[in-house]
Parts: sequence; C-alpha cells; structure tokens
Amino acid sequence: MIETLRNAWKIVDLRKKILYTLMILVIFRIGTAIPVPFLDPSAMADLVKQGGNLLGFVDVITGGAFANATLFALSISPYITSSIVIQLLAVAIPALERLSKEGEEGRKKLAKITRYTTVGLALVQAIAYYFLLNNMGCLSYTAGFSGVFSAIIIISCFTAGAMLIVWLGEQIDVNGIGNGISLILFAGIVSRGWSVVTMMISLFQAAAQGEIRFAFIAVGIVILFVAIIAFIVVMNNAERRIPVQYAKRVVGRKMYGGQSTHIPIKVSMSGVLPVIFASSLLSIPGMIKGFTNPAAGSFWGSFLGAFDYNKPLYGILLFVLILAFNYFYIAIQYNPIEMANNIRKNNGAIPGIRPGKPTSDFIAKIISRVTLVGAIFLGIIAVLPIILTQITGVNISLGGTSIIILVGVALDSVRSLESQIMMRHYKGFLE
Repeated sequence: MIETLRNAWKIVDLRKKILYTLMILVIFRIGTAIPVPFLDPSAMADLVKQGGNLLGFVDVITGGAFANATLFALSISPYITSSIVIQLLAVAIPALERLSKEGEEGRKKLAKITRYTTVGLALVQAIAYYFLLNNMGCLSYTAGFSGVFSAIIIISCFTAGAMLIVWLGEQIDVNGIGNGISLILFAGIVSRGWSVVTMMISLFQAAAQGEIRFAFIAVGIVILFVAIIAFIVVMNNAERRIPVQYAKRVVGRKMYGGQSTHIPIKVSMSGVLPVIFASSLLSIPGMIKGFTNPAAGSFWGSFLGAFDYNKPLYGILLFVLILAFNYFYIAIQYNPIEMANNIRKNNGAIPGIRPGKPTSDFIAKIISRVTLVGAIFLGIIAVLPIILTQITGVNISLGGTSIIILVGVALDSVRSLESQIMMRHYKGFLE
C-alpha cells in the first residue's frame, strides 16, 4: 500500500487527484464542526452516551457529528438507504431493471432517481430526529412561533447537510480517487479513532493503579484488532473459481474459443450491506423506545430494552439477520440460470457438468456454500465486539461493522490507485 501511494504521488495527474480528494475530505470534516442552531450539543452527547443501538450507530457513521449537533448529523445514511432501496426495486420493477441494463445513460437516470429519493428520505429522517430530540429535551425552543421556526431551521439544516455530503461524494467520483461516498464514510469512522486511543489509555492507567488485568485486556484487544484486520483482508480477497472450458469455433478464416477460464465467486460478495441491513432493522426497537420513552419497570420498557446493543438477544438476532440478509442479497444479485445460459450461448461448459439445468444447479450449489461462508464471516466480525464487551466489561468503541468498512474502503482505494497507475504506464501495442 505504501509503495502504491509513493508511485502514485510521482505522477502529476494522480497527485492532483489525491490532493483534490483530501481537500473534499477536509471540507467534510469542517462541516462536521459547524453547529446547527437551537440544538444543545451537551444534551445530545449525553443522549448518545446513554446507550441505544440506533443513536450509537448513527454517531459512529457520522464521525461524531450527531453527538456534536452539527450540520452533517445525518451524514450519508439517507443516501445509503436510498441506494439500497433503488437496487432492490430494480429487481422488482421492470422499468428500473431496463434502466440498469441500458449502459451509461441508464446508470445516470438511476443515479438521478437515487438522488431524488435521498432528498425525500433525508427530509423524513430529519423530521423523525427532530421529534426524537424534542422528546429527549435537546432543543432550545419548543413552543409557539419560536418552536416552529426552530423546527424549520433544524430540519432544513439536517436535510441540506445530507445532500451536501452526496454532492461532495460525487465530486470525488468525478475528479478524485476512489468511491466518494465510501471515502466520506471512511473519514467519518477514522475520526472516531481517538475514542479507541482514549479507551486504551484509560486501560493502561487502570493497570498502573494496580489493576493488572486491564493491561492484559488492552494487549489482547490490540492483538485481536490486528488479527481481525488480517482476517478481513484474506476474506475480501478469497474467491471460489468455477472452471469453464470454451469450445473452438471457426468464423470465416479465423478460429475463436478453445481457451480455459473461470468464473470467480467471491466469498464476501455482498460486502458490508447485510450488516447495515441487520443493524438498521434492529435499531427500530431503540427508535420506538426513544419516541415512546416507556417506564423502566413496565412490560414495554423491558421488552424494548432487551434489544439494546449490550444485551445477548441483540447479538443473537444480529448474527441470524446477517445470515438471512446475506442470502437475500446474493439471491437478487446473482441468477444461476442466467449465468448457465450465458456460458452455453458462448459455447462454453463446466468440465464434468452437462449444459443447461445441471450447470445452473451446480452454480447455485457453489454460490450457496460460498454465501454461507461469507455470511458466517460477517456475522462473527459484527458480533465479536459485543461478546468482548460482555466478557471484559470494557466498551469496545470501534465495532466490527466499522472495521469491515474501514478495511474494505482502504483496499478498494488502493486497487483504484493501482489501476490508475497501470493505465498511465501501459505502453500499448505500438512500442
């Protein structure tokens, strides 16, 4: 990675792209420090510290902007949600499916639809957060004309901040390096790294005061953190290759085909999306609890409290939902019958497997096995910090979802740089 960055920095064009990307990320971090009027940052910080998987997850992906009551409090969550919704609807709605297959123009239209959907979701989410913060006592003005005016300002700032982040991400896509939205999410999570440093310092301070077990816990967390990163890198690069042999055919005076190739089936085909789906679904009880604020000893208080991040039920449901959503996402993205038909149309065949239904059944079986391995991998990484928190009693600030996002975005950015370097050093056929 360091060698790739050094080589990219030597190329003037790539150096400009890297500097432009860094400038956009700096603008994003400045936006996370611009306060929204009529909100009490201390009250919102206390609200996030009280727990609750919804607000804690929101604060992590916003890089602390939510707890600080700033302009980018919604971050890119409306855009991520709208992108997921449009991808799912592209499978169910024929008009959107046709757009997805129309090449560059179709993708532009889908991006425009996604952008409009983001505006609507950001507005709805901003309104929901306004009422939630109002119930929690985080607003300065809540009654009369002052309350209406403050509501309009807060909702407008939240919505405008979310759309500004989308625009910044698009500028990185056009003029920078890597995926803009992913890099903004990466920058937000990295900015939370200081909380991990603070946690480690507190553990060593406790060990210096005579609690030796905290020193072992701190060293164990560091070792486990490095092992998780290595495990994620290995699983992101792991793939199951299905061999394909193409028959020779003569067209005019030329002979085509005859070569052996393979279909790569990646273990982590779905990426971090199943984890985001599962976390979003399990955040609904926390949202309901925040809106209704039930009594501590009541039935609904105990029921909704069972879904808190630090409870065993949350970890179990998170693991099960990650498995389910991983299979669901792979099922709508990969069609074994279509893959088998494409192989047969190109005069290809899998060695030892007859064309047609046996080929599609074989591909479906391979995808099912690989999907299971990938789902278990995602589930373990996501649930492991919860288990460690229960065992050690130390709140692990950087969750498994955040680590998966960080490593995945870093690997994608390095691959993008490598492809850019290769493209500029490719001499072509004339030299």
